[in-house]
Amino acid sequence: MEILWFLFAVGLLGAVVAPWMLRRRSGIRLTSPGAPDAADPLAYGFVRQELLDVRMPGPDQDLVDVLDVVQRTQDWRAAAQLLAGTPKEGEVRWQRVQAFAGAASLELQQQPGVGGAWLRAWRAEAPKDAGGAAVHAEFLVQQAWRSAAVGTDEFRIILEEARNVCGEAALLAPGDPVPYIVELAVARGLGYSHEQFDQVWLKVIDRDAGHMGAHIAALHYWCEKWHGSREDADRFATAAAARAPQGSLLSALPLFAVWEHLPDLTLVRDFYGTQVVSRAMEGALFAVQTARPDDPMLAHVRHLLIHFLVGAQRWSEAMGQIVHVDGHVGALPWTMSEDPAAEYAVYRALAVAGYEANGGSPATLPG
Repeated sequence: MEILWFLFAVGLLGAVVAPWMLRRRSGIRLTSPGAPDAADPLAYGFVRQELLDVRMPGPDQDLVDVLDVVQRTQDWRAAAQLLAGTPKEGEVRWQRVQAFAGAASLELQQQPGVGGAWLRAWRAEAPKDAGGAAVHAEFLVQQAWRSAAVGTDEFRIILEEARNVCGEAALLAPGDPVPYIVELAVARGLGYSHEQFDQVWLKVIDRDAGHMGAHIAALHYWCEKWHGSREDADRFATAAAARAPQGSLLSALPLFAVWEHLPDLTLVRDFYGTQVVSRAMEGALFAVQTARPDDPMLAHVRHLLIHFLVGAQRWSEAMGQIVHVDGHVGALPWTMSEDPAAEYAVYRALAVAGYEANGGSPATLPG
């Protein structure tokens, strides 16, 4: 609990200023949406850049309504009530925990020492509330990556506290995979051994073996820049996709593995035509086509597909994904940028321009 107060004090000094990672690009040439040769996305009914919602990957009206109430009143009770009524099974609870934690973190960044005070009050006034503990743990993880240099004492202190809060959250909500999914990010930052990581991972899959968000979090750990290799990441993603049941989005996981190693892979000539990338894109497209329309992780896959489809100049398919997610940009790859809305808007403008250059128009927009 002390570390939460410490973070608010640090905020007063303006320490929360940097994004948690550098932005990455696929290597294609990007044209500004405002350039004279760019087509107009607004002609397709798409949302203006300044109105794009950076808090979540897709619509969740209940979450939007509660976030508005919490941020307007600084009263945490509506958030607690929403999480209490959100099932432990499935992806929605995890996404809502991330959204509440991200909102508090963003508030703190924008109003150092003041923003996000509702989360501090939540933990102080209801220390046994399982939802509050989960949000607190995720908040600490996000703050560690955003406000402290990786490997520093400050970074480790924050993540150690996050691990402790993960333990509290797990005890308060038996059967809930979310506290252990949060700990997967802690494992990456603190350098868990493979054996330690596997212990956490087993607790996740015991509770929800098909959890897409958990698999994406685990994939980060196995990447070359952390505690594995490109081969480890590919093996993990391919195995998950191979055992994915019909309708599961786990078939898209290899595309996330490609994304994780993008800076190295883009050095390859005809990057988008390579077997690895083509197969990963087709797997993700298949996953999108066969998934339930209400799958909460569907928007995540669509956003990443937009990035790759634009890079591959598959304009019509890219537009088909944009139609479904436009208005929300709180997902990879846009969240890797300092300005997710601007990054998404650039790719959207490219898709529109490429689509029109090949005979497309608002009247022929794919659904």
